[in-house]
Amino acid sequence: MANRAAIGRRTVLKAAAATAAGAAAGRLGLARPAAEAAWVAAVLAYLEGLARPDGGYAWPGQDESHLTSTFAAIGCYRTLGRTPPRRKELAAFVRTHHPSALKKLEQPHRVFDYQQVRALTWLGEDASDLREAVRGWTTPLAYMARYERHGYPVFQSEASVFRCRELLGLPLEDLRPHFVPYLDARRRGNGSFNNTPAADGGDGHVMNTWWGLRALGVLGRHAEAKQRAVAWLGACQLACGGFTYQPGAEIGAVDDAAYTWAAVRALHLLGSAPADRDGCLRYLRSLWNADGGFGDRPGWASNPMATYCAVDALAALDALGTPPEKPAPARRSALPDGLEVFSIQLEAHGRGSPAEAVDLADALRIHLWGAKNALPGWIARAQGLADARKAPVSFFVADEEYGTWLDVPGLGTYSHVSDVIAPAGADFGAPLAGKGAATWPQFRQRRLEPLRRAGGRLIWQFGENEELVRLLLDDSLLRGGYAAVSTFHFGNPDFTHSEPFLHRWRGRLPLVALQDAHGDEPWWFADMTAGFRTLFLAREPTWAGWLEALEAGRVVAVRHDARSGLRTWMHAPSPEVAELVRRRAKEWQWWDNPAIRRPLVSVVAITPADEFEAGRPARGGALRVRCAWENTTQGMPKRPLAELVKLTLDGRDTAPKLVTRKGARGAAFADHYHLLPLTDLPPGQHTATAVVRSKPDGAESSRTIEFRT
Repeated sequence: MANRAAIGRRTVLKAAAATAAGAAAGRLGLARPAAEAAWVAAVLAYLEGLARPDGGYAWPGQDESHLTSTFAAIGCYRTLGRTPPRRKELAAFVRTHHPSALKKLEQPHRVFDYQQVRALTWLGEDASDLREAVRGWTTPLAYMARYERHGYPVFQSEASVFRCRELLGLPLEDLRPHFVPYLDARRRGNGSFNNTPAADGGDGHVMNTWWGLRALGVLGRHAEAKQRAVAWLGACQLACGGFTYQPGAEIGAVDDAAYTWAAVRALHLLGSAPADRDGCLRYLRSLWNADGGFGDRPGWASNPMATYCAVDALAALDALGTPPEKPAPARRSALPDGLEVFSIQLEAHGRGSPAEAVDLADALRIHLWGAKNALPGWIARAQGLADARKAPVSFFVADEEYGTWLDVPGLGTYSHVSDVIAPAGADFGAPLAGKGAATWPQFRQRRLEPLRRAGGRLIWQFGENEELVRLLLDDSLLRGGYAAVSTFHFGNPDFTHSEPFLHRWRGRLPLVALQDAHGDEPWWFADMTAGFRTLFLAREPTWAGWLEALEAGRVVAVRHDARSGLRTWMHAPSPEVAELVRRRAKEWQWWDNPAIRRPLVSVVAITPADEFEAGRPARGGALRVRCAWENTTQGMPKRPLAELVKLTLDGRDTAPKLVTRKGARGAAFADHYHLLPLTDLPPGQHTATAVVRSKPDGAESSRTIEFRT
């Protein structure tokens, strides 16, 4: 959450931006008309409102800066002929804040290295320390086949290698054996480029075409097929004056700041310009907002990358001297009365102990628990236990449909595209796993339609190919599809950090946390269950209330755990929603809040009929005690947080047996519990109490249950 010092600093920076703009222009010897100076000052004031104490620039609504938003802000200053404030601090931030610094990426994304090189050279800084890493890039990096079936590299990232070489003054000869054939193979006969080889079919993409032409330019070959490329780019322009990604596109065929920028820049490189130049200028200027920034589409909220795209496109059209019309001030949207803050977990456990799932949900105040790939009967059993205990949690389906592949011509064939949520007991259709790759129209008809008829929704998990994600999420806004986008995750602290383009949909598609539970037991995944969640504003914590919140955009993802450095990370769609959630923090906050906290011990009475419970006896009964441990991301105990002091049954001390299973992948154990067989226990009501000692501070606490035999 933002602190007052940071907010005060931003206010001062905004107030100083107009003065700084004029002063910088004077230093550069630039004479600027008053009208231009005024709108440029507004843009710079917007950017300075995103400046953070860490030295960089953040995405809207975020307290910490990011490399990509910082790159965009520096690019705006450069394009506008201004010198950014705090140049040395900015350079230090750029050098030290590659996204892999937060979490090692599964594989390198060279576009981030390009942003570092380009930002440093814009700042006039020496980037030679990056030369050796770039020099080592002599072969395109195949994308992981478990995510893209053919292993096709991400074109935007690989094409940036050419530009990095150029900026760092490195030779090009060692790119010719592998990179140049890779580049040539992805050029279509009409002059465009895309992610897959042209031989696979599929038209080009305007962003990949810009990257491809820019790479050819480094090789001195950008004029090849020039007229065909100019004609193709021109055909991407829409009646509104903006550009879409492909002529006659059928999926997500929207106008966009990035598409327009890529087309204008590509045409400029080829010595051309949009056929409807005036329409293009009107479109770009229509993206300007009252806060001084530009949005991705008319009426969309500002963000730094859209601002850079719009400003740089205007510069390419030699139109910076004509200011956009002053936009009307944005109005704050009023939230309905009577809203409360409720909590939902998406893709939490659907296997292991239902009793412990209920315990966790009750203690952590989780109102809706999405059971991932639940075993048959598990949801019904968990709900029955919750109802019997009067625990206010409802269980629903939240499946990751492994083995589903989506084919998008020109971009590739991708997995991790079918994460579904639906009410318990609903017939929401069969997954497409094992049925071959589906096209997006086929996926919509065969998977999405039955899901929506059953009251279910589709969640976007992740995808590192920006061009692909844009198509699918924009089409979802146009026609329905993905209802939300994941951010916080078990294996990635925040997808928006490694896929910063996701910020584009802030306020348009809800940003949610996705547990993606792993391991056999909910108890051994509690670090994640207690670390991040999704909040929603509704009048009641029901499935209908959740769907209404999704549709209205009243959804917030929150993370506060060791992975966030015990800081609060939040993705909210608007300041209004964020403010309400913060005001009501004591209703949902799971840290520094005695009313909501992770339990340190679980006590479960089990019988032979409890099929989902580990340690169930063949006959009679048993008591199982699990203490809290720090967990691995794969859902296994790693380090104890509490230890059992004693277990009493009906007031008498007992001697339970320790049961363990050997762990793997950094885990101490796969399972760890104390088990007390219940033999010769008379029929009737009984009481069991487990006393545990906290490892960090030695404090004792207890859990008591009552059960019947």
